[in-house]
Amino acid sequence: MRRQSPAGADTQALAPHAPLTEYYEDEAARHRFLRRIFDQTAPDYDRIERMLAFGSGPWYRRQALLRAGLSSGQQVLDVGIGTGLVAREALGIIGPSGSLVGVDPSVGMMGQVKLPGVELREGRAEALPVADAGADFLSMGYALRHVADVPAAFAEFHRALRPGGRLVVLEITRPEGRFGRAALKAYMRSVVPLLARLVARDNHTPELWRYYWDTIEACVPPAAVLELLRAAGFEQVGRRVELGMFSEYTACRPAAH
Repeated sequence: MRRQSPAGADTQALAPHAPLTEYYEDEAARHRFLRRIFDQTAPDYDRIERMLAFGSGPWYRRQALLRAGLSSGQQVLDVGIGTGLVAREALGIIGPSGSLVGVDPSVGMMGQVKLPGVELREGRAEALPVADAGADFLSMGYALRHVADVPAAFAEFHRALRPGGRLVVLEITRPEGRFGRAALKAYMRSVVPLLARLVARDNHTPELWRYYWDTIEACVPPAAVLELLRAAGFEQVGRRVELGMFSEYTACRPAAH
């Protein structure tokens, strides 16, 4: 399937990774799998995330948002809001004069969002249920690996941002070094699912975290993400890396002339 990007170029649909047939058979099954597993494991998600990040997640997310240019009073669109982990830090930055809309396809995950004043909308990154040019800032936290079509999602991000608006996409990226890659794989695919099995209330939670690593390992490389952002019409495209695996992709919609 082809579409035209905001920059005027034809773009080909591109999934963030090849089908992972251990979990689903085809694209339709992938949608059902993701909806099921996120809905079912939502009550456990924040608890496991705190274990996974050793409690450092809130500090890191806040710093990443500040580095990307989020400031007081802005209108924020948080795509893939999940349980609200990124949104919680964003609210502390934008303050009472700002606003935040969260979009996610999982009603189970959004049911865990306990943030006063946040407007929640069910939807996908490739078809955002928002008006054109309404957001000053767009964030996506660790959800890029779960979209169906990366160019379509980036085209929607461009549409949703006002001219001059900024975005940050946070992702876990496979380390380049062999040792780092092996260590992260062992942690994400073995240690974290084991811990999840011990503390989770839903028996599908270990499966979710195994799936997380498999999507990280199979995901398109950072250079491709940067190129796709440029192809979508963004400027000032860049990537910052923390600890060799936490990627912060940033970009800006060109200002109106």
